[in-house]
Amino acid sequence: MKTTRIIYWLPRVLSIAFVLFLSLFALDVFGEYSGWQAVIGFLIHLIPSFILFAVILIAWKYDLVGAIAFLGSAVFYVFMVGFDRPWSWYVGISGPAAVIGILFLLSWFQKRKKKA
Repeated sequence: MKTTRIIYWLPRVLSIAFVLFLSLFALDVFGEYSGWQAVIGFLIHLIPSFILFAVILIAWKYDLVGAIAFLGSAVFYVFMVGFDRPWSWYVGISGPAAVIGILFLLSWFQKRKKKA
């Protein structure tokens, strides 16, 4: 029973932490711009975080959505950045997204098994 609760809550908590981590990267616009340009740039940089937060809200009930979205975003990031970057770029962004996607998938399998 304890493992069931951990598998349920871990992807949800980690996904919120991951979105907050991604949101930190939006703060770099304040070093380059000022005034309304900084606010607009900040909001533009937060678009991926807003999208992933919406995914979290949906995935809270539907684990498979979270699995597909986070695994898909991990793969999308690798292709978007290209294959000529240092491996730390991939591990730092795609790695946590892939782990969260796998955890959502485990949670989905667990719910399916419980229903059967």
